[in-house]
Amino acid sequence: MSEDFIAHLGAHVALAGTALAVAVAIGIPLAGLCADRRLPRGLMLALAGGFRVVPSLAVLTLALPLLGLGFRPALLALVVLALPPILVNTDVALRSVPRATLEAARGTGMTARQVGARVRWPLALPVVAVGVRTATVEVIASATLATFIGGGGLGDYINAGMQTDNLPELLLGAVSVAVLALLADAALGYAQRRLAV
Repeated sequence: MSEDFIAHLGAHVALAGTALAVAVAIGIPLAGLCADRRLPRGLMLALAGGFRVVPSLAVLTLALPLLGLGFRPALLALVVLALPPILVNTDVALRSVPRATLEAARGTGMTARQVGARVRWPLALPVVAVGVRTATVEVIASATLATFIGGGGLGDYINAGMQTDNLPELLLGAVSVAVLALLADAALGYAQRRLAV
């Protein structure tokens, strides 16, 4: 591998990884807080639906005047992209835990916090993981758009290949992104299966 490719791969992984970490840090606790509250839950799901229909390029365009070029606007766009599947899956996961199971846990003398930590969240985790997995693949693929605002990453190869009609360079970027997304999906799929055991 050339140093140039490693640098682009590192930039791509750093951007996608940071976006996912931020989205998980925001999305999972937010969905947990809203799951049992009707109005906040409705607002959260409406927000997730709104984020889902906004193209990443539109977010990039809106963020440019505030954040300028480079890493930060690309990060914002990818966080917006990653939040909907994380929010929705976490909400579905928590609400799908059988009430009878929760009542049985309370019947043993557990506090509400203990029921959440020892029963509800462990049962919900496999479905939460599906949302994180979906977000991961979407973010890795969409991080290629960062090239249009100087954010770097593997999208630079795709953009340069298209502009110069250089098919090998275009394929290097496209195939690398696809392989990276497949590897991440496989790793998270394994983790999801482990959580379901």
